Amino acid sequence: MTAMLHSTTSPRLAIVLSHATQYYSPWFRWLRERTELNFRVFYLSDFGLKPALDEKFGVNFSWDVDLTSGYDWEVVPNTAAKPDTLRFNGLSNPELPARLSAWRPDAILLYGYNYSSHLKLIVWSRFHRVPLIFRGDSHLLGRQRLPFVKRLLLSVLYRQFAAITYVGQANRGYFQRLHVADQKLFFAPHAVNSVHFTPSEPKHRARAAALRAQIDLAPSTLMVLFAGKLTTSKQPDLLLETFIQLQPRDTVLVFVGDGSELDTLQARAASRPDVPVRFLPFANQSEMPSRYLLADLFVLPSQGHYETWGLAVNEAMHMGLPCLVSNQVGCQRDLVTDGVTGWVFQAGQKNHLRVKLAEALSALRADRDVFRSAVAERIAGYNYEQATRGLLAACEHATGRASAPKS
Repeated sequence: MTAMLHSTTSPRLAIVLSHATQYYSPWFRWLRERTELNFRVFYLSDFGLKPALDEKFGVNFSWDVDLTSGYDWEVVPNTAAKPDTLRFNGLSNPELPARLSAWRPDAILLYGYNYSSHLKLIVWSRFHRVPLIFRGDSHLLGRQRLPFVKRLLLSVLYRQFAAITYVGQANRGYFQRLHVADQKLFFAPHAVNSVHFTPSEPKHRARAAALRAQIDLAPSTLMVLFAGKLTTSKQPDLLLETFIQLQPRDTVLVFVGDGSELDTLQARAASRPDVPVRFLPFANQSEMPSRYLLADLFVLPSQGHYETWGLAVNEAMHMGLPCLVSNQVGCQRDLVTDGVTGWVFQAGQKNHLRVKLAEALSALRADRDVFRSAVAERIAGYNYEQATRGLLAACEHATGRASAPKS
């Protein structure tokens, strides 16, 4: 049984987040159920709580999992002229200081700095002497260094925080390069709801079996899976071209998702009917476990600093999948060790991806259980309990109030 964690003096923590997400809401519920931390979440928009257009997926949707029950939260009115979560001025929340003052937090956990409301909150918090804790997942993979002016501004920005939680090795390296002191850094890894992503769940297995029959996959056929937004940054075209070039025996490539590159990918696949490629539509959160269960290998070939972590890798690994990722995916150093829990290729290099894809498929045909065991062991440490320990330690550092485990 998971040990209960609690704060001996129950500091009041305000959590400020742009919008509700399928990744953080289950953690907040876990925090309320298993800790005595007194917290309230302040959302800066209602995106995710009602149907809306996701510009990167290119579809109207809302998450089909519970995002709001089991913890205290409120939406702070967003008065931006053009509300969205993709622009600096897309969130404007003039009522936020008053809402926070009324709740009287001992510390504020701020997710990101990308909006005008974030920067105004930092100024307000410093003026009112409310310690700030930062959570972000940026990295420097694929970049030699940041431009001097940006590096200087970020160094100044991070000095405003009493503590910073980092999600993994690449993220820690980013903060260290910006001269954040080690004693201010606390490991609180990115994690997903492992209860939802359980490979033995009968309903997931039934859905996967039905879907496998629907797309006419023989039991012996290996499946390579890409799931996510079909955008240039995620490099689905690189994966498709590599697969066409390799033409592995008795193997199918399946894309799950939507986005700006979908039509181009489908046209290219149609030009090579001799190569088995399938496309499945965007799958909401409740449907994703069955998609992972279909597969033998999950691939995330993203290039550039866009893929700050890649939480789909966490999901896939909880479902028992080894992963093939580029060396610019933020979670790679933590989760994907080449030849152990998956395979790693040099971002953007099709020839290297071809070599690694061939190596992965050969290894999986030989003994996939070895990799599944290693995957399960690795992902077990990236969970809500570890993330909570890091958060409570950061709260203690910021507020001076100790936290301790309770059986």
